[in-house]
Amino acid sequence: MFERFTQDARLAVEQAQTVARRLGADHIGSEHVLLGTVAHGDAVARRALARLDVEPAALERAVRAQSTDTLDADALAGLGIDLDAVREQVEATFGPGALDAPAPGGRRGHLPFDADAKKLLEVSLREAVRLKHRRIDTGHLLLAAARLDTAGSGRALLAAGVDRDTVERAVQATWAEAA
Repeated sequence: MFERFTQDARLAVEQAQTVARRLGADHIGSEHVLLGTVAHGDAVARRALARLDVEPAALERAVRAQSTDTLDADALAGLGIDLDAVREQVEATFGPGALDAPAPGGRRGHLPFDADAKKLLEVSLREAVRLKHRRIDTGHLLLAAARLDTAGSGRALLAAGVDRDTVERAVQATWAEAA
């Protein structure tokens, strides 16, 4: 299947590995693939989301917010601790993503794709077939991410304020603009 991927789609899938590691995950989820699609400035997915005023940083915040492995901000707020303020202070001191870095000696090698990430890749192929496209680019990956509304990618897009139909229109407009 990867032979049908354009260079930007391949880079997005590779970037998903980097994103998952940076966020401290032990697997690649659909949300990591989604973030990979917007990692490069000229990718169709990034341009389509920019049309909708969704910046990569906002999408990453939406992914972080749904993580089940993070501290419970509401519980900490009950103790008078503002988790966002703590994160800002740590990142100002140690750099962006300092709290998300994997522990030294963490997992090496390739992280496995979870079922949702595999499904996203499969659905991106279906999207290309549906649209009669011979190649799969980040636009197809973004369409697939939006279709998986119960997966991490779909939930992150919804949290960022965009639904499946809105994503479809933005991707179509981005492709039309490039033609």
